[in-house]
Amino acid sequence: MVNKLWAGMCASSLLAVLAACGGHQPGTSATAASAAPPKATAADAAKFVAKVNADDKQLYPELTAANWVAENFITSDTQLLNAKGGERALTLQSQQIEQAKAFVGLADLAPEVARQLTLIKISSAIPPPSDPAQRAQLAALGTKLDGEYGAGKYCPPGKSGADCMNLDQLEQIIDHSRDPKALADAWAGWHSVGKPMREDYSKFAGLMNEGAKELGYHDVGELWRAGYDMSPADFANETERLWTQVQPLYEQLHCYVRGKLHDKYGDAVPANGLIPADLLGNMWAQQWGNIYDLVVPYKDAGSLDVSSVLQARHDALEKKELVAFRQSFAKAHPGKQPTVGDLDNVEHKVDTQYSIETAKIAEDFYTSIGLPPLPASFYEKSLLTRPRDRDVVCHASAWDMDQNGDVRIKMCIRPDEESLETIHHEMGHIYYFTMYNGQPFLYQQGAHDGFHEAIGDTITLSLTPQHLQKIGLVAKVSDDQKALINAQMKRALDKIAFLPFGKLIDQWRWKVFSGEISTADYNKGWWKLREQYQGIAPPVTRTEEDFDPGAKYHVPGNTPYTRYFLSFIIQFQFHKALCDAAGFKGPLYACDIYGNKDAGAKFMAMLKQGASEPWPDTLEKLTGTRQMDGSAIIEYFAPLMEYLKQQNQGKSCGWQLPDDPLAGPSSPTT
Repeated sequence: MVNKLWAGMCASSLLAVLAACGGHQPGTSATAASAAPPKATAADAAKFVAKVNADDKQLYPELTAANWVAENFITSDTQLLNAKGGERALTLQSQQIEQAKAFVGLADLAPEVARQLTLIKISSAIPPPSDPAQRAQLAALGTKLDGEYGAGKYCPPGKSGADCMNLDQLEQIIDHSRDPKALADAWAGWHSVGKPMREDYSKFAGLMNEGAKELGYHDVGELWRAGYDMSPADFANETERLWTQVQPLYEQLHCYVRGKLHDKYGDAVPANGLIPADLLGNMWAQQWGNIYDLVVPYKDAGSLDVSSVLQARHDALEKKELVAFRQSFAKAHPGKQPTVGDLDNVEHKVDTQYSIETAKIAEDFYTSIGLPPLPASFYEKSLLTRPRDRDVVCHASAWDMDQNGDVRIKMCIRPDEESLETIHHEMGHIYYFTMYNGQPFLYQQGAHDGFHEAIGDTITLSLTPQHLQKIGLVAKVSDDQKALINAQMKRALDKIAFLPFGKLIDQWRWKVFSGEISTADYNKGWWKLREQYQGIAPPVTRTEEDFDPGAKYHVPGNTPYTRYFLSFIIQFQFHKALCDAAGFKGPLYACDIYGNKDAGAKFMAMLKQGASEPWPDTLEKLTGTRQMDGSAIIEYFAPLMEYLKQQNQGKSCGWQLPDDPLAGPSSPTT
């Protein structure tokens, strides 16, 4: 979702690639070690912070380029270069953190200097140990885990080589098939990629914990929770408070969807139990939009099938290009037929052209509200289509390569609605980058990491049925109550279904980092949380030989995940504030800010702040409130909540937890 700068370090945690401030490494000079250092002053602290900003900005493009190449050309060579770059970054970062300790406790620090010193300490998702050998091992493990995910494939029994399936191909099955056997096989096939990661991840987590302890934290989870302008304990309470606000809406949605899937699949979906994870239209059961056709409230209330329209656009473009190619080929090579490779090249050309056109749809929305056009280099250097000649990490991500205008997206766009929304999301990161590029390096990140994830999703909330009709992606839109409930259901399958998943990923990691979940119980702990929060179960029996967390990109990539949970809350706050700025007077779910420069101006003013002030200050500038709050999402989905309660009357909603979290949906419950 957002750019990883090295082996899972996110662009909203840019300090992961901090450069050195200069000077010798600790312990390299006997003379320096024996001399008493002069007492640090506030002026020294200001100079130190200024040099960190300057040096880091200079080094940043080199490290980002190494990571870009490693994810786009997965070879042993690029992995080695990226690991060495990561090791170097961790070493330099460790030096900076150590040097920053000299200014702790100074009473007369300027507020902006004190804030930047704090950011140096807490902003890395991978805290480096001071021991050089441990840092090198940490860098190598991070690169290895990232590469294993990117190169992951499933080879069905008896198959090998070209017959093995990558994530894109397996997702096509999970997203669209209704065959339970095929779904379970594709699900188990992809989740098998995590098995080799298990021991490496345990070592990786242990080394990060060493780095976190050296910073004064109990473990990495506590360090991550410290990055929100409040204590780690207060932040844990805050996420729980937000979850309790939206939990009733999720439970009603779960109850309704479970009933519909029980109607479709029979006892494979227990009427009062856990939903098998492979039946929800997403490899990780994190968003359920692909099963909309199975749960649509009113089948006669108009079509919201954007994916079919996008596929038809792609197919029409392909047909046109193939006709042109065959005519050209026949003239150049009379009597001959094009090879499979020739036709494959045409298909790849079509995919590339379609991907660019899709990205331009997203860019158009941002420019319509007053944000600047993207540079031409964006389309020249981005990777928007899966290459045919190599493995890449296809997980969508946005990249700021040099903090000077070279912005890119790495994503394998497909002709479906999910890709359309994802490109709008990634474009939000791009525009956040460009807006805060005027800030010092240490402030070039989101107000908190949830802000970064919320920007693009705020824009997608304006992709109402009426908006989609306006841009030709929906043929006809009705304005009656049935059409409204259909539209709300479609959106809730992504926005509401995601909420417990967004919370539990880091719940698992926090427990792993603290030791509450041991290496021997990784998978058990994972499924216990998924069953508790989501009410889903593995479709097939799992064991502790499996490492199902490794099949989710953000775990081997070490990207903190609570940011996404927070973003799914605050994006509705942002949307409400922008609709107010646009002068919109109707219900929140009907608001579309496309073309409104007043809303865009208010949005840009917030984006330009970056992390230069505590996030409550930034939030207040846009929304008028200093607290994250779920009331806007509840207001948005009020019509659907009423409908769900009516439909669920008389049903036994909720679910019981199984005796064995790994046993699958038929496990006895407690």
